[in-house]
Amino acid sequence: MMNVLDKFLRYVKIDTESDPYSETSPSTEKQKDLSMLLVKELSEMGLNAFMCKDGYVYSKIEKNTDKAKYSIGFIAHVDTSSDAPGTNVNPRIIKQYDGKTIILNDVYQMSPKEFPNLLEVIGDDLVVTDGNTLLGADDKAGVAEIMQAVQDILNDKDLLHGDIYIAFTPDEEIGRGTDHFNLEVFTPDFAYTFDGGRVGSIESENFNAAAALVTITGKSIHPGTAKDKMVNAQKVAIEFNSLLPNEAPENTSGYEGFYHLTSSNGSVESATLEYIIRDFDWDNFQKRKEIFETIKNKLNKKYNYLVVEVKLRDQYYNMALKLKGKEYILDIAKNAITKAGVTPIFQPIRGGTDGAMLTYKGLTTPNLGMGGYNYHGRYEYVSINQMEKAVEIIKNIVRVK
Repeated sequence: MMNVLDKFLRYVKIDTESDPYSETSPSTEKQKDLSMLLVKELSEMGLNAFMCKDGYVYSKIEKNTDKAKYSIGFIAHVDTSSDAPGTNVNPRIIKQYDGKTIILNDVYQMSPKEFPNLLEVIGDDLVVTDGNTLLGADDKAGVAEIMQAVQDILNDKDLLHGDIYIAFTPDEEIGRGTDHFNLEVFTPDFAYTFDGGRVGSIESENFNAAAALVTITGKSIHPGTAKDKMVNAQKVAIEFNSLLPNEAPENTSGYEGFYHLTSSNGSVESATLEYIIRDFDWDNFQKRKEIFETIKNKLNKKYNYLVVEVKLRDQYYNMALKLKGKEYILDIAKNAITKAGVTPIFQPIRGGTDGAMLTYKGLTTPNLGMGGYNYHGRYEYVSINQMEKAVEIIKNIVRVK
């Protein structure tokens, strides 16, 4: 019988990278490879499980006592980020990490000086990459932990619990993880995503998020006769970016918001800039979007034609406002974490989760840590010890005294 590590190593071998430019659901068909495996494993445990056409997996453990006060759900996402390769993942286990530099391959290494979070896991067994791909702990560690907890709960007849709902989603990494989430099938009183960082973290505040597409139309003239006529779209793009406040991810932390240029492309004739906009505070979030319009108007006036167009799209909102009056959901998680011998830490999510979107759709869903670090790149790793604690925390959450 596989343990949580076995499950994790099995899942990360399956390429499930999502595609932000795809218009299908899921954005990549290969995400279903893992989803179908999860359905198979859940069915082999004796549960009724299915995958819908959009790649969402649903299952349920029926209650074995009437004493449970709540029905509870657990959610993780199967897709991995497109920021780094997700094909041919070759995980490697570091036994009892000694706090020294970890050699990933001949080119890349990971040191506590550059990644201080390594100091948190000294003595732990770790899973790291081979330096060529991401690991996929985000969020296959969460998937493995939920699957292991399901296995343990079903095998422990003395563990009394209410109805337990399980869901695995596609496309979380591209902000579409709840687009086709079926809240008529998945109906717990509340839920938790296991998509955070270190185990013990409780995340009930997240960014308000928007995406901006800036399109610039230049005037291409032969360079030999271009004086006072040419408008180089690439230079206007540089000018647009320079007019934004210097509040980028690399300059901000904690509760500070930012503007992040994620993609740029251009020629003399045309250019595009793609940004994400993030802020915890609602009013500041609105102001950040207004700045894009202000810069657009300024440049259009300067060049005396429609040189810049801006399209803004809200992606998700801070769940904190929706959690007011429902603090007991956080208390349940806090008590379960404490019972597992871990110190609870409340911290904001400098990102978003499926739970943020579900909270605004009516299903309160804070996010809990699952033991991973340095997501979306070759320096990603996960603590095996923390994964085991996460399984224990899930069981503590559902356990009826």
